[in-house]
Amino acid sequence: MQRSSSPAPPHRASTVFAAVVLAVFLVGIGWTAWIGLRGASAVQHLRSAQTTVDSATTDVSDPAGAIERLGAAATDTSAARGLTDDPAWRAAEILPWIGPQLAAVRIVAASVDDAASTAVRPLGAAAAVLAPGALRTPDGAIDVARIAAARPAAADAAARLRTAADAIAAIDRAPLLGALATAVSSTVDSLDHAAGAADALERTTTLLPRMLGVDGRRSTLLLFQNNAEWRSLGGVVGAVAEVNAESGRLALVAQASSADLAAFADEPVLPLADDVRGVFDTRPARYLQNTTQVPDFAVGAAIAREMWRRTHGDEVDAVVALDPVALSYLLRATGPVTLPTGDVMDSANAVPLLLDEVYRRFADPHEQDVFFQSASAAVFTALSAGRGDSTALIQALTQAGAERRLLVWNADAADQAVLDGSTLQGALPVSDDTRTTIGVYLNDGTGSKMDYYLHPRVAIGWCADGLATLRVSLRNDAPDPSTLPPYVTGGGEYGIPPGDALTGVYVYLPPGAEVVDRRTSSDGDVTPGFAGGTHDGRTVVKWSVRLSPGHAGVLDLDLRMPMTPHLDVLATPTRDPREKPEAGACPSAG
Repeated sequence: MQRSSSPAPPHRASTVFAAVVLAVFLVGIGWTAWIGLRGASAVQHLRSAQTTVDSATTDVSDPAGAIERLGAAATDTSAARGLTDDPAWRAAEILPWIGPQLAAVRIVAASVDDAASTAVRPLGAAAAVLAPGALRTPDGAIDVARIAAARPAAADAAARLRTAADAIAAIDRAPLLGALATAVSSTVDSLDHAAGAADALERTTTLLPRMLGVDGRRSTLLLFQNNAEWRSLGGVVGAVAEVNAESGRLALVAQASSADLAAFADEPVLPLADDVRGVFDTRPARYLQNTTQVPDFAVGAAIAREMWRRTHGDEVDAVVALDPVALSYLLRATGPVTLPTGDVMDSANAVPLLLDEVYRRFADPHEQDVFFQSASAAVFTALSAGRGDSTALIQALTQAGAERRLLVWNADAADQAVLDGSTLQGALPVSDDTRTTIGVYLNDGTGSKMDYYLHPRVAIGWCADGLATLRVSLRNDAPDPSTLPPYVTGGGEYGIPPGDALTGVYVYLPPGAEVVDRRTSSDGDVTPGFAGGTHDGRTVVKWSVRLSPGHAGVLDLDLRMPMTPHLDVLATPTRDPREKPEAGACPSAG
């Protein structure tokens, strides 16, 4: 007879259940502890790697050392990736709350490791090709073929860094803990910066050989802006020069002043769009000095090129604008230069010498122009002779470009497209779904050089949901007007008392922005006025303010517009590099 099975005694069943629960609990604790320990170790490796990468990307004076440090960072990123890329880790990613945190750490570790492990090699290759001292041929020409040879490696590095940055940017940060969300954002910013630098290197190695005549003779018109008399992109164009390049050899073929190109006052040399005329009239197309008044360098560069063609008969291939501050950066690379007057111009005295001392020394504008031309020619001669370190020269050009003091326009559309999206184009502010950008452009209305003594401050920040405040303040720090030459004060020629400064502030709002309120204040005799218009779909608010020495004026604009992760502001570069626009906290709160 078969014996029937009977259930286990209650005490035995409960013992088995308790044992199973305990085992599961212990496994869960062990799994959690294992995940936690690996995660903590991975984060430590990532932090170490970020410290290494930050030091490498900020020290541009030693490219070889920076590449070596980036290679060292790959050891940490590889370790972090190994700690977070296994089946157990991925299984935990399905859990509520903790899962998104683990997934974010894994994606960051993998993406950063991809960047550090695969982008360093092409960056190293590009750095080797562009090594200091290797960019000159035996006869002293710039080695344009060598520069062009670095392009494939630069393009490879830029693509890999961009892929890594995009992968991390795609992480949904909403469920992340605050510290982790901040770390993800910081990593995206670092990779964006690195990708941007590699992208700039690719563009440089693409376009520079062409502009230096690798395919035949190329001509460039140089415009020297004067920050003592503001225009939107920097200052009035006071001196110009034509430079020819062929196979990396440079030649200064002609120089002139704005007075030499003054034959177009009655009729624009090129047509201006209706919206541009509505804001600036036709002055930018009639006076060389005003070609930088429109805050879109493509407009003014084409006009300057046409003025030069009509005056000198040469149709240049490109137009480049720079200011005395940019020249001072170049002098850091070349070292001091001696002018025909005996003056020794260096990086420290270039700005005050060209924007202040020259007017105290020479009352005749023609003599001033001769001085400006000799100064620019001296710097050009030093550069074309190969003086200075190539790394320092790259630093100087990079800084000038980032500060929008170096602007480039090519008549060939394909060449110009290489610069799309870069600061070198001097284009109108661009806004999209992720970035809101406002432009603040300063223009002198006094007919003087008083802007040497004016100090602006531009700041913007979100003050409420969908509401931002832009604050523009101007201060006139000029000395007693009687101590200044009439050419500097304007001598009252345009109805402005000597020493006073009349400034037109043009605020370019992003498409769709609405002015909710505007307020002005001052501590002196200020007569503000408002005007407006549109330019390329952007509302333009113009504030005119006149300031006597020792006085200041402030404009606050409250703006309603869709919030985006990034808020930026562009502003006219002044003679003081420290006067940079700020985007951050609500200006009304500070």
